[in-house]
Amino acid sequence: MDDNQLFGRFNTVFAGVGALCTLYAATKIVVFLLKSIKMFVLRLGTNLKKYGTWAAVTGATDGIGKAYAEQLASKGLNIVLLSRTESKLEAVAAEIRSKYNVETKIIAVDFSGGVEIYSDIAAKLEGLEVGVLVNNVGTSYSYPQYFCELPEPEKFIPSLITTNCLAVTMMTNIVLPSMLSRKKGLIINVASAAGTLPSPLLTVYSGTKAYVDFFSRSLNTEYASKGIIVQSVLPFFVVSKLSKIRKSSLTVPTATSYVKSALATVGTETRTFGCFMHNLQGAVGTSFPESVVVYFLTSMLLAGRKRLMEAEKTKTEQRREDNANPKKEI
Repeated sequence: MDDNQLFGRFNTVFAGVGALCTLYAATKIVVFLLKSIKMFVLRLGTNLKKYGTWAAVTGATDGIGKAYAEQLASKGLNIVLLSRTESKLEAVAAEIRSKYNVETKIIAVDFSGGVEIYSDIAAKLEGLEVGVLVNNVGTSYSYPQYFCELPEPEKFIPSLITTNCLAVTMMTNIVLPSMLSRKKGLIINVASAAGTLPSPLLTVYSGTKAYVDFFSRSLNTEYASKGIIVQSVLPFFVVSKLSKIRKSSLTVPTATSYVKSALATVGTETRTFGCFMHNLQGAVGTSFPESVVVYFLTSMLLAGRKRLMEAEKTKTEQRREDNANPKKEI
């Protein structure tokens, strides 16, 4: 029997397998597009007021956190704003009260502190029907860096882990019991796309965000049957102080635009990249072998590292020049 006869017998089988693979891929694409249209175009979100009268948002004075506070207030929820700087909290609270006619409460707290800060937070939240908790507070690197180059690692590393991991865990520990007693509640944990794949040069940050993602997914599995939704939100780049990006683009939305889109996924997705373009980036990223994606990610981060280091060098040189030649007052 020659090769043509041998393989000829399997032509039908090969064709069938190929057709099934094509059908599977086509089905995934169609489902992805339909879900994306429902979430990001029609934006058929759930009624968030059904979870309770108050929402608590950490890291609430800038970027994604402030946008969550504003969007939740626009839906009629009273807002508890938690962040480090009291003056910023007061300004954002006044803005929200004026614009959305809701109640606000501020709690000034440094989330890089240890477990001792949470008894005070719990006391200040006592008596409030917190139906929505947004764990957004977080910190990252000044720019992509190798692990052994991190500045003052004995301070920087514990601070980053405490802010990014302990805060989300302890804030959940505070509000979840009352949610369970009411058999309803929504916890939104802002992780990062950097936590879905290894992110060299952002190693500690990537690891902490992977923790937030897995913590959220595990907790949702524990409590979904008890009326609690725990959502993991995985943004790519968004215009914010944290990302150091000031202008929006096709793939980099403003914080307000991103949060509007992400809130529309509540009740539909418990793990989301938040908006259509980020969802598309996530889908593409998971379609290729991890080694390929990490290679391109590393190249991108190295380029960003070089650019930001050069910018920082220019600023340092300018400061030195200004100090050496102070302007005389006229």
